[in-house]
Amino acid sequence: MNSAGPHSAYEEKIRDAVQRVLSRNISGLKTLEDIALDFGATPKETIYSKDSMRLYHYTPTTDEVYRVPVLLVMSLVSRYYILDLAPDQSLVRFLLDSGFDVYLVDWGIPRPEHSEFTLDYYVGEALPECIEEVKADSGEDSVALVGYCLGGTLAMMTTALCPDDSVHALACFTTPVDSNGMRLYKAWAESKSFDIDELVEELGNIPAQFIDAMIQALRPLQKTAGRMGMLDNVLNDKFVEAHYRFERWSSDHIPMTGGTARQLFNDFLRDNKLLKNQLEIKGQRVDLKNITVPFMHIAALHDHIVPAAASKGIIDLVGSEDKKEITLKGGHVSLVAGGNAVYRLWPQLSDWLSERCV
Repeated sequence: MNSAGPHSAYEEKIRDAVQRVLSRNISGLKTLEDIALDFGATPKETIYSKDSMRLYHYTPTTDEVYRVPVLLVMSLVSRYYILDLAPDQSLVRFLLDSGFDVYLVDWGIPRPEHSEFTLDYYVGEALPECIEEVKADSGEDSVALVGYCLGGTLAMMTTALCPDDSVHALACFTTPVDSNGMRLYKAWAESKSFDIDELVEELGNIPAQFIDAMIQALRPLQKTAGRMGMLDNVLNDKFVEAHYRFERWSSDHIPMTGGTARQLFNDFLRDNKLLKNQLEIKGQRVDLKNITVPFMHIAALHDHIVPAAASKGIIDLVGSEDKKEITLKGGHVSLVAGGNAVYRLWPQLSDWLSERCV
């Protein structure tokens, strides 16, 4: 009798776990569709569009907002909804509830006719136009730029080239500036077996599957480890939902225009021109020392996509007097949207912006 009770309870837990796994269909195909319905669900409106790009303005959640609006800039190969993953897992929502007037650039999916777009388009045309639209919509003379990953690089280049005072402050996280610190990416760019020109000529835009393969090569067993972790926590509904959201986003990359891919491989990865102040946008040299607005960079301690070496010294590259760099626990994605982001990155960003957006 004494042994039957515990054994029975153990069998019941096993049956319960098996039923949960079967009902979720571990591959995630059924449940993921349901969970995905609330991706990017924070209320917003599109105030400007151009080609595949959309500029969103989020509905304020406070009666009063900080004077200077915040414009979030995403990477060219990542879906914007990582910043608005779920109602309780949203940097966008956190900033809104903290009193900020929030806008976001969604680059969208480039079409075949966009294959010739280079950084001249994104940095020299599209992002500056978004800044002007935010200024007009908000009625303010300047904006605070916040860039994630390659979006941070785009924001830095745009700020360096900005001819007026349109950028009030600049915050970036996990932002690459030194390709010497991105060894695997650089190996692709320098490999004699890899010809970016041939790939662009054949395909036009670089497929999302290729982008995903490059990122997965940085940590080949990451997805397997993540799924094993989910099995270990199969009874934890919140953990499983978070896993599905992250896995969906991490596999939902955006194609890159051929022109931009060629430029990033040749000028950024191979020749490291941004670090050397040799990169040109529409014939104008990008000198990061021209960035003089308040500047902050946040690095992730365990970032395998943009290693610390890729952003090392970023603080010394800008000419700002008001500047700081901090390193927080977390990976490239968990820093921004993980369970601890609300205690680490989000408050750091909000506090820094609140002192400069009044």
